[in-house]
Amino acid sequence: MDTFTLIGSVMIAILAITTHEAAHAWVADRLGDPTARLRGRVTLNPVPHIDPIMTIGLPALLLAMGSPFIFGGARPVPVDMRYFKNPKRDFALVAIAGPLSNLIQAMLWAGLLSILLHTEVWPDPESRGVQVLVMGIFINVLLAIFNLIPLPPLDGSRIVMYFLRGEALRSYVQLERFGLFLILALVFYVDGFGVAMRSVIMEVVGFIEQLAMLS
Repeated sequence: MDTFTLIGSVMIAILAITTHEAAHAWVADRLGDPTARLRGRVTLNPVPHIDPIMTIGLPALLLAMGSPFIFGGARPVPVDMRYFKNPKRDFALVAIAGPLSNLIQAMLWAGLLSILLHTEVWPDPESRGVQVLVMGIFINVLLAIFNLIPLPPLDGSRIVMYFLRGEALRSYVQLERFGLFLILALVFYVDGFGVAMRSVIMEVVGFIEQLAMLS
């Protein structure tokens, strides 16, 4: 990957993470919880969302270790469920907002790619600009799919919580204390996880690109 593509990909990744977190905060505010808004999280400014360890340190460490799957995170968006009219449902909606924002971004990058190729602004599909837009699609789909894994504290776990009751819910919530370790174990010790994730991600990327090319 050349310098131009690398810088472009990093900028897109920052935008993807920032929008993901801002979407959580915005939906929470719309559903009655002002906590994140009052802490300055309803913003596309990346600074309030960046966590030095999860956003920078962990991806760099995984990359240095040659991990087959690179991931990171942002500073968690604070949510106070006491403000919600329907706490379990609204908590799930706040969770869905993040991955949904990434899928929308992926489609927007794909749409821009389609326009530039069809109008021959960038006629060469191997050009650096095209590669950056393709990375934009890939990064956003990766964030969406990864965050939908049903392991606390990922967004997918918040959706699962909506369907759980009683002791099952209490036991599931307790997993959050070990969340990061469970995710790392999944990445490093579950055979085929990285391959399976990449396969799913590429299927979704291909579908989005096909939709864009047909538009």
